[in-house]
Amino acid sequence: MDAQELIETFELLDDWEDRYAYLIELGRKLPPFDPADQIEANRVRGCVSRVWLTHERRDGRLYFKADSDAFIVKGLVAILVGLYSGRTPEQIRQVPIEQLFEQLGLSAHLTPSRRNGFFSMVARMRALAEVSS
Repeated sequence: MDAQELIETFELLDDWEDRYAYLIELGRKLPPFDPADQIEANRVRGCVSRVWLTHERRDGRLYFKADSDAFIVKGLVAILVGLYSGRTPEQIRQVPIEQLFEQLGLSAHLTPSRRNGFFSMVARMRALAEVSS
């Protein structure tokens, strides 16, 4: 997933009901998450909803898989997996996720708990990238 493509898609959607529907659609497109990986060690702390995250490193790049039990959160997870998977740790550090969050209007349209959860996912993915450097 490309950040510019995501911004353009959000701009095409007229209202937040359509944008929420798009987030849910993104979540539905996530690859299946192995139920065996839905363990406490893979849970992202700081999320009100349950979010599980795994990763693997291949050829210096990280590939993430994730799931959530909440539809909108699963869409937020899909954005992060799309933006971070297939990148090197250095590239992950360079993704301007805070700026993108603002550009998409997510800060104004998500509850504080979802916002905190989103940045908990970001922190976990960045931490995994640092460990993999």
